[in-house]
Amino acid sequence: METTTHPLALARLSAGMTQVELAARIRAAAARRGLRSGTDKTRVRKWEVCGVVPDAETQVYIAEALGIPAHAVTPKAWPAWLPPAVVPLGPANTIPALREALRTVDRRSFLTTIPPAAVTALAGDWAHADARAPLAQDGKPVGDDFVALLEDGARRLTALVTEQRQHTGVLLDAHLTAVTDLIAHGRYPARLGRRLHTLAASLAQTAGWHRFDHGRHHDAALYWVAGLHSAHTAGDRDLGAALLGDLAYDAAWRRDHATAAAVLRHALTRAEHPAARALLHLRLARALAPQGEKRETLRTLQAAEHLLNAAAAHPRPAFCTWLSEADLAVDSGQALLDLGDTERAHRLIKEGQTLLPDSRSKTNGVFLAYRARSDLGRGEPEHAAAAARQSLVLARKIGAPRCEQLVKDLLPAFAPYRSADGVPELLHLARAT
Repeated sequence: METTTHPLALARLSAGMTQVELAARIRAAAARRGLRSGTDKTRVRKWEVCGVVPDAETQVYIAEALGIPAHAVTPKAWPAWLPPAVVPLGPANTIPALREALRTVDRRSFLTTIPPAAVTALAGDWAHADARAPLAQDGKPVGDDFVALLEDGARRLTALVTEQRQHTGVLLDAHLTAVTDLIAHGRYPARLGRRLHTLAASLAQTAGWHRFDHGRHHDAALYWVAGLHSAHTAGDRDLGAALLGDLAYDAAWRRDHATAAAVLRHALTRAEHPAARALLHLRLARALAPQGEKRETLRTLQAAEHLLNAAAAHPRPAFCTWLSEADLAVDSGQALLDLGDTERAHRLIKEGQTLLPDSRSKTNGVFLAYRARSDLGRGEPEHAAAAARQSLVLARKIGAPRCEQLVKDLLPAFAPYRSADGVPELLHLARAT
């Protein structure tokens, strides 16, 4: 089968369309204007494979067919105006996926997210694809010492306290760019290739979370997709599963719980380490509970609890060293809250917040927002306002817009309690910038 990483092909695949279907939509866009387009599968192939440039009028039809606003079309810049898209999993696509993510440094997407069907399809491909060894290169040699230097730099960046990590975005991108260039142009043995791909996956994961925390969901997803490619090439199943877990977390955050659950089930088919599986089960429970799947939610929470403390032959993967009893308690409480078990949910969320170490300030801000929601559910607006105010102050101190948004999403629920202690102060603080 012919493949291409042309932006039009990637945008089309992300939208779940064949060349025939895209051509039909282009003809329909022309027909809505009382005009006729002769676009067919052959012409689409010429744009994607042969480098033929569609005329300005046709580019407007292409945008409409892909659901892209007309104001985004810049005919002279074809195909640069097309949005970033999901690069299909494949042995030659790791570098294109990394480059596509890094393009977001200079170009913010107008899209809010990657189409759910594209994310689910990618997860399904990963669940069944064999890992590929890093491709041999003919460039300048890369040595162990330099790779170790890059690995150490990445560890230092991610080990900073939360308040300082808000300043690391540019450094993470620079680090990832350097690693991507080495993978693409360096010469190294397979063992170093695996380390470079693992490092790229880890950096992409962290950079993705940096975008996610600032509300750039589409950009975050592109980094996580790139990381998935790199982890797959490195043969690291747990890291690949974790990156799918991040994509699922994003879907759940946007309340697309069905997509989140589907992606997590694919991730669980290949995750190996008990702690990695525990994290995925926790996220799956959080996706199942809002859908009212009580029995499956409780079974999944039980699996997470068992796996969290299960013995393992190898140390925990770096991406889940933070996972603790505190996270188990709070996420379990959130799932129970969605199921309507308010009392037990409140008890678990409060317990988890107590167990959380002070060093995890961003997580503490999220937990405080969860606790405020729980207090509101119990009809305790004074306690809810206090927790929400703490969360908001902390979020602004450490530069965590995602945590701040959690509190702002709760504000309408405070409307019936405007005269309760602490509520006016909370509302005033939320309005302040």
